[in-house]
Amino acid sequence: MSQFTFENPVFTTYAIAAALMVLKVMGQGWMTVYRMLRIGAGYASPEDLRAGLINRAPAPSQLEVNDYVDRSRRLHRNDLENIPAFWAAGLLFVATDPALGLAQGLLYGFVVARAMHFWAYATSKSHEVRATFYTIGSVIVIYMAAHTLWVLIGQ
Repeated sequence: MSQFTFENPVFTTYAIAAALMVLKVMGQGWMTVYRMLRIGAGYASPEDLRAGLINRAPAPSQLEVNDYVDRSRRLHRNDLENIPAFWAAGLLFVATDPALGLAQGLLYGFVVARAMHFWAYATSKSHEVRATFYTIGSVIVIYMAAHTLWVLIGQ
């Protein structure tokens, strides 16, 4: 268990990358809320049309898909589909006691790939651009999981 202390620079690297990804997931949710409140539309559920302090003049059109809001919602969903696997694979990878340079490249590489995926999605870049950054992050997570299995099988 000595791998899971902040005295281990590999674990510290993981902790930094994991915390950044927590902020990314939570921040994206708040970005979606901000966008809904800013334009008063893009709501997701019928009960969102109940009058209240925030929605004083509900209208059925508020439930229509609004790309400004939905783009953020899709980003959030994409984060929720990808980042938890990073948290799990990354932690297992740390347990294998990898070389620091390899760990930093993979863990920070994932963070950069997700940041670039966000940029590509938020600025409406082509699917190919988004897919490139998704692929980089995905390959990193797959590598860390495979590396963990390789180490375990080799013991």
